Amino acid sequence: MSLKGAVLPVTPLQQNCTLLWDEAAKRASVIDPGGDVDRIVATLDELGVVAERILLTHGHIDHAGGAAALAGRLGLPVWGPGVEDRFLLEGLEAQGRAYGIAEARNLVPDRWLAEGDTVPIAGRDFAVLHCPGHTPGHLVYVSTEARVALVGDVLFRGSIGRTDFPYGDSAALIEAIRTKLFPLGDDIAFICGHGPGGSFGEERRSNPFVGERA
Repeated sequence: MSLKGAVLPVTPLQQNCTLLWDEAAKRASVIDPGGDVDRIVATLDELGVVAERILLTHGHIDHAGGAAALAGRLGLPVWGPGVEDRFLLEGLEAQGRAYGIAEARNLVPDRWLAEGDTVPIAGRDFAVLHCPGHTPGHLVYVSTEARVALVGDVLFRGSIGRTDFPYGDSAALIEAIRTKLFPLGDDIAFICGHGPGGSFGEERRSNPFVGERA
């Protein structure tokens, strides 16, 4: 089973929409299609893979704004985020007007997810972890078998997610990173919502917000 991936920065906010697929079966999951749906569809076609589902880490416009349009176009179910982000998904159209993402549509996912669930991505089971703080219902998807995690806007290379929203919680975010993510192992590679990814070990050692010297 060969896990392959591609990262497409989408929307004016340059959010990392991630495609993960099984090279043998050519079945893919689309994680956080924030917008630029035409480009996402064209990339799937170029790769020769068929999307099975959409997964959302959280309800912000740059991560979820294109989900309804992509789901409708390809007939895909949408899973996640946590139900605590319902209010964000119900406000996607308003967020879209504010950020210039015209294709944004309000959304109710086909399945809310919670910690303890598992989701199939590219033929592997990914565990669902609830990592609130950036948003109340933010989820992380991790495969300890493949040693990879999709962390959305929880953790970045050298930084962590913003918590300066009315619903933000910096203490909860830091606790989730330190107690749920770092213990999974230094060799876990992560794909984040913006910019380059990294490894949990690198961030545990050097991240100025959650690392050993923070």
